[in-house]
Amino acid sequence: MSILVGPETRLMVSGLTGREGSFHGLNNRRYGTDLVAGVTPGKGGQDVEGVPIYDTARAAVAETGANTSMIFVPPRFAADAIFEAADAGVELIICISEGIPAHDMLRVYTHLRRGSTRLIGPNCPGVLSPGKANVGIIPAHFFSEGGVGLVSRSGTLTYQIGNELAQRGFGNSTIVGIGGDPVVGSSFIDVIERFEADP
Repeated sequence: MSILVGPETRLMVSGLTGREGSFHGLNNRRYGTDLVAGVTPGKGGQDVEGVPIYDTARAAVAETGANTSMIFVPPRFAADAIFEAADAGVELIICISEGIPAHDMLRVYTHLRRGSTRLIGPNCPGVLSPGKANVGIIPAHFFSEGGVGLVSRSGTLTYQIGNELAQRGFGNSTIVGIGGDPVVGSSFIDVIERFEADP
């Protein structure tokens, strides 16, 4: 099976109008992820290759039913983007942005623990369920479908392990990069518990 992302994922990207956000967001769509919206304040009504842009996460969720958010904004705006996505009712937030001040992340961590929104990251490569969905910057060609769950802080090491497993005939159910910053939204234990509950 898989955890966190799959065919049910409806993705919105905060920062889809930026260079990195559009590159990786559209790459996720090419992989098969259902990219339904982008969020950039002041650019509502525009689109990126047919993906509608909204001024707020709340508007994007209301119009598209987005349930997953990828954060691809500068570090000084990232905490607010996480708060906004969580307050809009998004179930999963994957924050790729790095360099977010630790004090900001402590506020985010405390806020999210009061609700049901799950945060992966920041400073992470994302989450990939091979053959189902890719949310982030993980190069999917290193991985194959299978039953091995993989969680790591290091993006590069994750890719190497996935490639080694694939070469030996072992595929992955889901690959989760939890992020390398001092304060992250999900721990190894959080993700392992999800894997243990996965049928």
